[in-house]
Amino acid sequence: MNQCKVMKDGYLEKRSNGLLQLWKKKRCVLSEDGLRLYDCKGESSKEMRFEQMTTLDCVEYKRGLVYFTIVMNGGKEIDFRCQQEGTAWNAEIALALVRFKNRVAVQTGRNRHLSHLGSCGEGD
Repeated sequence: MNQCKVMKDGYLEKRSNGLLQLWKKKRCVLSEDGLRLYDCKGESSKEMRFEQMTTLDCVEYKRGLVYFTIVMNGGKEIDFRCQQEGTAWNAEIALALVRFKNRVAVQTGRNRHLSHLGSCGEGD
C-alpha cells in the first residue's frame, strides 16, 4: 500500500474491541488499496486492504460526528467516527472501495475474455 497514491490523510476515532469499547484516535491514510491506521505515536500501524472489505455501513450523524462501520470479509465489523465537516471520511472510503471493486471487476472481465479467446483459438 506504500506506493499507492494517498487520497486522504487525517484523523479518525476507532472503537476498541475491549470490554469498555473506548474510542481511540488514529491517524489514517486512505490510498487506492485501502486504509492504514497508525497509533497516536505513529509507531505501529494496521492495514485494512479493500480486498478484505465487504462494505461500509451504518452511517449515522450525531452531535457533529459521523459514525460508520466497515464490514470485513467474514463479517467482522469495525466502528469509526469523525468530525462532520467537509467531505467526511465515510464518503471518501466508500468511494475508494467502489473504485477498487470496479477495477477488480474490469480486470476479471478482461482476464475472462482473454482466456476465452485463447481457448477458442482465433484461427478457428
